[in-house]
Amino acid sequence: MAGQRIDIMELRTLIALKLKKFSNRKVALLLKINRKTVDGYIKRFTELGITYEELYKLCESDLNDLFTEESQTEKQRYEELSVLFPSFKKEFTKPGCTLQALWKDYIEKHPKGYKYTQFTLHYRKWKKLNNHSGKLEHKAGEKLYIDFCGKKLGYIDKATGELVPVEVFVAVLPCSQYTFVKAVHSQKREDLICCLDACLQWMGGAPQAIVSDNLKSAVSKGSKYAPIINKTLADFALHYGCAVDPARPYHPQDKALVERSVELVYQRIYYPLSKITFFDLDSLNKAIAEQLIEYNNYLFSHGGGTRRSYFIDLERDYLYRLVSGPYSIRYYKRAKVQRTSHIFLSEDKNYYSVPFRYTGMYVEVQYNQDIVEILYNHVRIASHERSYRRGNYKTIEEHMPSTHQAYGQWSPEYFEQRATQIGPGTLKYIQMLLNQSRYPEIAYKQSLGILSFVRLYSSERLEKACMRASTYHKASFHTVSNILKNRLDMVEEEEEEKTASTPEHGNIRGAASYH
Repeated sequence: MAGQRIDIMELRTLIALKLKKFSNRKVALLLKINRKTVDGYIKRFTELGITYEELYKLCESDLNDLFTEESQTEKQRYEELSVLFPSFKKEFTKPGCTLQALWKDYIEKHPKGYKYTQFTLHYRKWKKLNNHSGKLEHKAGEKLYIDFCGKKLGYIDKATGELVPVEVFVAVLPCSQYTFVKAVHSQKREDLICCLDACLQWMGGAPQAIVSDNLKSAVSKGSKYAPIINKTLADFALHYGCAVDPARPYHPQDKALVERSVELVYQRIYYPLSKITFFDLDSLNKAIAEQLIEYNNYLFSHGGGTRRSYFIDLERDYLYRLVSGPYSIRYYKRAKVQRTSHIFLSEDKNYYSVPFRYTGMYVEVQYNQDIVEILYNHVRIASHERSYRRGNYKTIEEHMPSTHQAYGQWSPEYFEQRATQIGPGTLKYIQMLLNQSRYPEIAYKQSLGILSFVRLYSSERLEKACMRASTYHKASFHTVSNILKNRLDMVEEEEEEKTASTPEHGNIRGAASYH
C-alpha cells in the first residue's frame, strides 16, 4: 500500500468522508495526509470488494486486521485461502453449511490464517468474480424446478391417421441438474399432478419446495410476493411433505436453469425421437425414458461427473423420503347445502347429506376417487364414500332433522295406499310424482302436501284436480294447489250447468252448427 500508514481512528474518518462522496484530494486535505496514502487505501478497498457501508460497520480490531499486514505476508496467506474456495462452494450445496462452520475448519488447519471477518470478505469477493451471470446458488434437495416445454411431441392415431400433439413436462433438481421428462396429453391440473407424482417416485424422494413457472394448473392467482397456489397442487405437496414456491414474475434468473434444460431436452431427446414414428402415448414415454437415461449420464463439458453421478453423490440423500404411497388427486368445489340437507356434486350428478343445521350455508367439498368430505370453516362436518351412480343420494340418518327422520319410515306404497282411498286419478298422480323424483324425501313431502288438501277441499275436488294436473308435463304440489285455489277443477262442471240451464229457442243454433 503506497504512502504512509494511518491509525485506526483516521482510517475510520477516511471511510466516513468517502461515504459523503468526498474526492481523494479533499479527504487528504481534511486529514492532512499525503494524497497517495488515500489513493492506496481506496485501491485496497476496491481489491477487497468491500463497500464503504460495510467497512464503516466493522469494529476497530477487524479494520486493524484488514489494513496493517505486510504485503508479502498478506499475499501468502491469501493464496493459502484462495485454493480452498472451490471446495467451499461445493460444501455450500449441502444443507446446513455456513461460512462460520467453514471458517472454523479453516482456522483449525491454518492457525495464523484470516480472522472471520476477512475470511468472509475474501470468499464473497471470489464468489462475486466467479459468478458473473448472477445465477442462484442451489443447495442439495432444496428445490425442484418444473415447466412444460414450448414445443410439443406427438404420435399417430391409428384409427384416423392424424397426428396427436402432446405436452412435455420437464423437472430439474438445480444442484445436480438431474432431469425428469414425461409426455402427457395436456397441461391441465390432473396431468400436472400425474407428472409430478411420477417424477418424485422416479427420483425416490421429494424436495423441500416445488418451483413452478406460474403455470395455470399450479397457480390460481399470480403475485410477486404471495401467489395463491392451486389447492390440488398444495394438497399434493402436503402429501409429500414439501412446499410450492412459484418463480417470481419478471425474475428470469429464477427459471433460467429449467429453460436451459428445456433447450437441452430439444437437442438430446426431441431430435433423436423425431426420426421415430409412435402410435400411442405409452410407447412415446418409453422412448423418452430410454433417452433420459443417456441424457442424465452425459458427461458435463467441464468434466468431473454427470447429472446422475452428481445426483447420487450430492443430492439424493437430502431428498425427503417418500413415506406415504402415491398421491390420489383431490378436487375442491364450493356448494350450498340444500333444504333437503344435502349438497349436490355436479361432476357425478348425485347428492351427499350434511347435518341439517348447515342448511342454506356454503360449504367446501373435497373429494378424490374414493371419499367425499364436506367442510365448513375448515372443519369437516361430513364424510361419505364416493358414489358414481347418477342421481344417487348418500344419506346419513343423523344428518336429518327429527321431522325428516320420520320420512325414513315411509315408502311409495304408503302414499299409494292413501291415494287409492281418494280415487284412481289421485293414485295416478301420486305415482307420477314418486317416479319422477330423484330423491324420495322430496317426493314424500310433496305427496303428503297433496293428500292433506282433503282437509281443505273435498275428496271429489282433489280427485278432479289430480286428473286435470296429470295432463301436465311434470307433477308437483304447486300444480295441484293452483288448480284447487283457482277452482280449475270445477270449470267443466260449471260449464255443463250453464249449458243445461240455457233455454231452447229457434234462433239459437247448437254446437253442431259449427262443425
